[in-house]
Amino acid sequence: MRRPHRSTSGVLLAVGTLVALGAPATASGAEPAGAGRAPATTHTTHTAAAQRGAVAFWTPERMRSATPLDLPGGAPDGLAAPAARPAAESRGTVSTVAPTAPATPTGPSVRVKSFPQAGGPWTGGGAVVHTIGRVFFTFQNRTASCSGDAVTSKNGSVVLTAGHCVKYQGSWHTNWVFVPGYHDGQSPYGTWAAAKTLSTPQWTAGEDMNNDIGAAVVGPVDGKRLTDVVGGQGLEFNGGYNKDMYAFGFPAASPYDGSKLIHCSGTSSKDFLLTQDHGLGCNMTGGSSGGPWFTSFDESTGAGLQSSVNSFGYTFLPNTMFGPYFGDEAKNLYDTAQNT
Repeated sequence: MRRPHRSTSGVLLAVGTLVALGAPATASGAEPAGAGRAPATTHTTHTAAAQRGAVAFWTPERMRSATPLDLPGGAPDGLAAPAARPAAESRGTVSTVAPTAPATPTGPSVRVKSFPQAGGPWTGGGAVVHTIGRVFFTFQNRTASCSGDAVTSKNGSVVLTAGHCVKYQGSWHTNWVFVPGYHDGQSPYGTWAAAKTLSTPQWTAGEDMNNDIGAAVVGPVDGKRLTDVVGGQGLEFNGGYNKDMYAFGFPAASPYDGSKLIHCSGTSSKDFLLTQDHGLGCNMTGGSSGGPWFTSFDESTGAGLQSSVNSFGYTFLPNTMFGPYFGDEAKNLYDTAQNT
């Protein structure tokens, strides 16, 4: 039997396309949503016909008009905060994956010396302007956008994003595409449709905020794989807390409009309230969800090790972004995606 949960309406505010993470929360230690049921499906496939339809659907005009779907009446119902974690829980073994350079190298970037940064356009060039892009999809017959990042993978086709950017309120999003290097409706490196979208078991079963991590395996464009065209960022799992971080995304809610790559930087902290997430001073808004957080980031090359994604913010704590810890759950999701 599902236990009643304690509402935190007005406490959580999503930074995703849906403003989707403002939600009621399960009381600490309570049974999460979906407990006692069969495990939720952790992925969905998109047929070749659906992929072609998604690419055709996302015209430049639709991309420009896709906005964060602010849900009226405060926080939407249905998301669960995590149950309390044991104090002595191991965070696992540190592992890293190196970045991948694109097949066609680009010119050098310009060091921007932007640490710390509360939020502003990225002007440094480098790998991030190719690997990071906007994610577009339909949700409840509405057009919406998130952010995502191409990462090094065995299949050369993996995009990481937030869990609520692939599935929300029990439904997998449709017409899902990734547009790296997006700018004002333009797709300079192509529009990449998802062949499969995936999330963690914890997110798909109960929308556990600790595991708001999603992935997509995109099909080829003109016979080429994604990271062969744009390159792929590296990754770090179980890297710990309180680290220098850079966060990127395409926020589309005021004062931003989704047309530019925005970044924040600073020394991260650990969420002291409902989650085990990283926290970072950042003013990005709706639409930035799913954008990457990097450690070991080199401003001169625009490359680093992705270790989180933009996920949510608290309404009473403005200009602070939170992103899930990339631990064993994230590593398992990544491995599943790259071996698809």
